[in-house]
Amino acid sequence: MATLIGSAKLSGVEPLAWLTEILERIVAGHTKANEIDTLLPWAWKTQAAIPAAA
Repeated sequence: MATLIGSAKLSGVEPLAWLTEILERIVAGHTKANEIDTLLPWAWKTQAAIPAAA
């Protein structure tokens, strides 16, 4: 857990928000095995900065 939290902080991501969202995505099955790299803090930060399509 310390490594995950540290990686999030180094990437400028709020750890609780990041962990909450990626765990929800994993449990819900919204992320396929070949998309695991999108869950990394630096990739998630980029996705979070892009507004969701309405």
